Amino acid sequence: MKYKEIVNYFIVGVLTTLVNFVVYYGCVFTFLDPKNGFQLQAAIVLAWIAAVTFAYFTNRKYVFESKNPKILGEAIAFFAARVGTLLMEQGIMLLFVTILGMNDKIMKLVVQVIVMVANYIFSKFFVFNKNKKEE
Repeated sequence: MKYKEIVNYFIVGVLTTLVNFVVYYGCVFTFLDPKNGFQLQAAIVLAWIAAVTFAYFTNRKYVFESKNPKILGEAIAFFAARVGTLLMEQGIMLLFVTILGMNDKIMKLVVQVIVMVANYIFSKFFVFNKNKKEE
Protein backbone atom coordinates (compact mmCIF):
# COMPACT_ATOMS: atom_id res chain seq x y z
CA MET A 1 0.00 0.00 0.00
CA LYS A 2 1.46 3.32 -1.09
CA TYR A 3 0.45 5.26 2.03
CA LYS A 4 0.83 2.42 4.55
CA GLU A 5 3.35 4.26 6.72
CA ILE A 6 1.26 7.43 6.95
CA VAL A 7 -1.98 5.51 7.58
CA ASN A 8 -0.29 3.46 10.30
CA TYR A 9 1.21 6.65 11.79
CA PHE A 10 -2.28 8.17 11.96
CA ILE A 11 -3.74 5.05 13.62
CA VAL A 12 -0.89 4.88 16.14
CA GLY A 13 -1.34 8.61 16.79
CA VAL A 14 -5.02 8.14 17.61
CA LEU A 15 -4.19 5.22 19.92
CA THR A 16 -1.39 7.24 21.56
CA THR A 17 -3.83 10.08 22.23
CA LEU A 18 -6.22 7.56 23.77
CA VAL A 19 -3.44 6.26 26.06
CA ASN A 20 -2.67 9.85 27.07
CA PHE A 21 -6.31 10.57 27.95
CA VAL A 22 -6.86 7.27 29.79
CA VAL A 23 -3.77 7.74 31.98
CA TYR A 24 -4.52 11.44 32.62
CA TYR A 25 -8.15 10.83 33.56
CA GLY A 26 -7.21 7.72 35.51
CA CYS A 27 -4.82 9.83 37.59
CA VAL A 28 -7.18 12.75 38.22
CA PHE A 29 -10.19 10.56 39.00
CA THR A 30 -8.33 8.29 41.42
CA PHE A 31 -5.30 9.70 43.23
CA LEU A 32 -4.31 13.15 41.92
CA ASP A 33 -6.27 16.37 42.50
CA PRO A 34 -6.39 18.48 39.31
CA LYS A 35 -7.21 21.57 41.41
CA ASN A 36 -3.73 21.32 42.94
CA GLY A 37 -1.28 22.79 40.40
CA PHE A 38 1.53 20.36 41.25
CA GLN A 39 -0.74 17.31 41.10
CA LEU A 40 -2.24 18.52 37.80
CA GLN A 41 1.24 18.77 36.29
CA ALA A 42 2.10 15.33 37.70
CA ALA A 43 -0.96 13.86 35.94
CA ILE A 44 0.06 15.55 32.68
CA VAL A 45 3.63 14.25 32.95
CA LEU A 46 2.54 10.69 33.83
CA ALA A 47 0.13 10.68 30.87
CA TRP A 48 2.84 12.07 28.56
CA ILE A 49 5.35 9.40 29.67
CA ALA A 50 2.83 6.59 29.15
CA ALA A 51 1.77 7.96 25.75
CA VAL A 52 5.31 8.49 24.45
CA THR A 53 6.37 5.04 25.65
CA PHE A 54 3.40 3.50 23.87
CA ALA A 55 4.14 5.63 20.79
CA TYR A 56 7.77 4.51 20.68
CA PHE A 57 7.01 0.80 20.66
CA THR A 58 4.07 1.03 18.25
CA ASN A 59 5.92 3.39 15.88
CA ARG A 60 8.96 1.12 16.00
CA LYS A 61 6.99 -2.01 15.14
CA TYR A 62 3.99 -0.95 13.05
CA VAL A 63 4.88 2.37 11.43
CA PHE A 64 8.59 2.41 10.68
CA GLU A 65 9.24 -1.35 11.10
CA SER A 66 12.60 -0.74 12.72
CA LYS A 67 15.04 -3.63 13.01
CA ASN A 68 17.69 -1.60 14.82
CA PRO A 69 19.12 -3.78 17.62
CA LYS A 70 20.18 -0.68 19.56
CA ILE A 71 16.75 -0.22 21.09
CA LEU A 72 17.92 1.91 24.04
CA GLY A 73 19.64 4.47 21.81
CA GLU A 74 16.69 4.53 19.47
CA ALA A 75 14.28 5.00 22.39
CA ILE A 76 16.39 7.84 23.82
CA ALA A 77 16.37 9.56 20.42
CA PHE A 78 12.60 9.10 20.20
CA PHE A 79 11.99 10.56 23.66
CA ALA A 80 14.39 13.44 22.96
CA ALA A 81 12.53 14.28 19.75
CA ARG A 82 9.22 14.20 21.62
CA VAL A 83 10.60 16.46 24.35
CA GLY A 84 11.71 18.79 21.57
CA THR A 85 8.24 18.97 20.06
CA LEU A 86 6.72 19.38 23.54
CA LEU A 87 8.96 22.40 24.09
CA MET A 88 8.08 23.66 20.60
CA GLU A 89 4.38 23.37 21.47
CA GLN A 90 4.86 25.23 24.73
CA GLY A 91 6.82 27.99 22.98
CA ILE A 92 4.25 28.46 20.22
CA MET A 93 1.41 28.53 22.75
CA LEU A 94 3.30 31.01 24.91
CA LEU A 95 3.88 33.31 21.94
CA PHE A 96 0.46 33.16 20.30
CA VAL A 97 -1.80 32.75 23.35
CA THR A 98 -0.02 34.37 26.28
CA ILE A 99 1.85 37.15 24.47
CA LEU A 100 -0.32 37.84 21.39
CA GLY A 101 -3.66 36.98 23.05
CA MET A 102 -4.97 34.55 20.43
CA ASN A 103 -7.66 31.98 21.25
CA ASP A 104 -6.09 29.02 23.06
CA LYS A 105 -8.55 26.45 21.67
CA ILE A 106 -7.87 27.41 18.05
CA MET A 107 -4.12 27.63 18.61
CA LYS A 108 -4.08 24.24 20.36
CA LEU A 109 -5.60 22.66 17.22
CA VAL A 110 -3.13 24.46 14.93
CA VAL A 111 -0.19 23.53 17.14
CA GLN A 112 -1.25 19.87 17.30
CA VAL A 113 -1.04 19.68 13.51
CA ILE A 114 2.42 21.28 13.57
CA VAL A 115 3.58 18.93 16.35
CA MET A 116 2.17 15.86 14.60
CA VAL A 117 4.03 16.72 11.38
CA ALA A 118 7.22 17.50 13.30
CA ASN A 119 6.97 14.21 15.25
CA TYR A 120 6.60 12.29 11.99
CA ILE A 121 9.58 14.06 10.41
CA PHE A 122 11.79 13.52 13.47
CA SER A 123 10.75 9.87 13.71
CA LYS A 124 11.19 9.11 10.02
CA PHE A 125 14.46 10.92 9.39
CA PHE A 126 16.26 10.92 12.75
CA VAL A 127 14.95 8.13 14.97
CA PHE A 128 13.91 5.32 12.64
CA ASN A 129 16.00 6.35 9.64
CA LYS A 130 16.46 3.17 7.59
CA ASN A 131 19.43 4.74 5.82
CA LYS A 132 21.37 4.72 9.09
CA LYS A 133 23.69 1.80 9.48
CA GLU A 134 21.79 -0.70 11.63
CA GLU A 135 24.36 -2.75 13.44
